[in-house]
Order: sequence, then C-alpha cells, then structure tokens
Amino acid sequence: MAAAAAALAAAGAPPAIPQAAGAGGPTARRDFYWLRSFLAGGIAGCCAKTTVAPLDRVKVLLQAHNHHYKHLGVFSTLRAVPKKEGYLGLYKGNGAMMIRIFPYGAIQFMAFEHYKTLITTKLGISGHVHRLMAGSMAGMTAVICTYPLDMVRVRLAFQVKGEHTYTGIIHAFRTIYAKEGGFLGFYRGLMPTILGMAPYAGVSFFTFGTLKSVGLSHAPTLLGRPSSDNPNVLVLKTHINLLCGGVAGAIAQTISYPFDVTRRRMQLGTVLPEFEKCLTMWETMKYVYGHHGIRKGLYRGLSLNYIRCIPSQAVAFTTYELMKQFFHLN
Repeated sequence: MAAAAAALAAAGAPPAIPQAAGAGGPTARRDFYWLRSFLAGGIAGCCAKTTVAPLDRVKVLLQAHNHHYKHLGVFSTLRAVPKKEGYLGLYKGNGAMMIRIFPYGAIQFMAFEHYKTLITTKLGISGHVHRLMAGSMAGMTAVICTYPLDMVRVRLAFQVKGEHTYTGIIHAFRTIYAKEGGFLGFYRGLMPTILGMAPYAGVSFFTFGTLKSVGLSHAPTLLGRPSSDNPNVLVLKTHINLLCGGVAGAIAQTISYPFDVTRRRMQLGTVLPEFEKCLTMWETMKYVYGHHGIRKGLYRGLSLNYIRCIPSQAVAFTTYELMKQFFHLN
C-alpha cells in the first residue's frame, strides 16, 4: 500500500487539542482536526502515488509475469509500455489507486495515533516498541478498509491494450462481484497482504520514527527546523525527511516483499492461466518459488521498489509538510 502512507503517519503525533470555549467546544475542534488530518494525508498520498504511477504499473506487470512483458526488465518495460499502449498506459489503474490511497493514508495516519495512545496508556508499553506495534496495527486496519479498491486497481493495471476484461472501475467491481463469489471475491489475497503489511508498516513506523527522534534529539540544529505554522514544534529538514523515509521504506520493503508478490498474484485470480494452482497463499508462494525461484520469483521487481522509494518519499513528505502547515496541524 505503501511506504509513503506509513512514513507519513510516522511523521509525528498530532498535537494536543486546546480547549475551546463556547458552543461545540473541544468536540468540534477535534472533529475539525481529524478532518484536516484526513485531507492532509490523503492529498500527500495521492501526489506521491501519481508521481510513481508508471513504476507501480510496471511492478504489477513484472510481479505477475504478464506474457507481453515477462522477458523484460524494469527499464525495458518502461520503454515498451508506451510503444504498445501509449504513454497513458503507464498510468493504467491509477484512477482506482487514487480512490484507494486517499482514505488509506488518512485511515492509517489516524489509526496509528489511536493505537499508539492505546498501547501506551492501556498496556504501559512505550519507547520505540510501541511504534512498531501501533504501525503494524494501523497498516492492517487501513488495508482491510481499502482492500477492494486495491483489488480493482491491480486488475486494471494488469490489462494490456486490446485485451481488456474490464472497461473501468465500476465495470470491474460489477464483474468481480458477479463472477468471483460476491463480496468475498474482493478479498482474494487478503491473508498474505495482512501478513506482509504487519512487518512492512511496523518496520516503516519504527525505523522512520526512531531515526527522526534520535536525529532531533542529538542534532536539532543540524537536522531540524521550526515549523512555519508553530515555531515551538521542531520538524526535520526536507532532505533529512527524504533520507529517513527512504531508509525506512527500503528496509521494510525487503522484509515484506515476498508477501507482496503473493498478494498480487492472488488478486489477479482468474486473469492468470495458472489460477487453479494459486488458490491459497501457501500454494501461490510454492508455485512462484518452484517455477521462478527467489530472485526472479519471490523478489521479482524488488529493484523497482527501491527506485520508487526516493521520488515517492520526496513528494509525499514535501506535500504533507506543506499540507500540515496549510491546515495548521502543528
């Protein structure tokens, strides 16, 4: 779903909400705060994902071994897609991604703060460990809430010009519902997604949050600066944010990537010829490993994710910091 959303949510806890006098009081202030947080995270996620949409499309094609591009690498596929499908082919499925990533980023951000507070106050766990736990729980919550949208986005991204099964987002929803078991058809591949998201989101939150807190504690002048909307709040400088986010995303992606490959193949379902051999998570992993091995199977396309990390984090953090100041979240 996504290093950008996880890193954004790890960027910092929301400030305490001041007491408001008069009608509406603190409840209204809290409502407006969560709304502003929702918008800030959603806008940042959409900008980041649009920036790396061509790389996301190529990743789906490579992970599932699309027969038009299965013998190509990352860069050769990036060149081949525009030749075969036009430059807009690089953005196929991005509309469904935008519909998904907006609530995904917002849900993950808010869930992370809620779980972090809950773990600290109810379980008495603090330090860096509570970031790992809260991040894992927040990632899983966001995935469950937005999974059908990810399913449709992957189906659309896998299609090649001239061989369309689905004409658009609504048609894809209707077709999957009618032909693949109703509502449960939208949750194919959920288990490897959950198992992959737990370490992915958890490690992302843990790594980014730890790097941020350690950096601001030991070198606040060198690495940090006052927030423009609240001089009392210290935030990381933009290039330091990029570095920390890139490291967090790379580590988390390496750990969870085999689950991501498994999820993609299960999501594609009947679109793939080996559908009947990949009905469960274990069968899918076994099939990919047996036919393609580790490097060209379970970790196929990983280099693309490393390439995606820097621009994705750059846009995500830059946009989010601007939105936080614009919506006065600091």
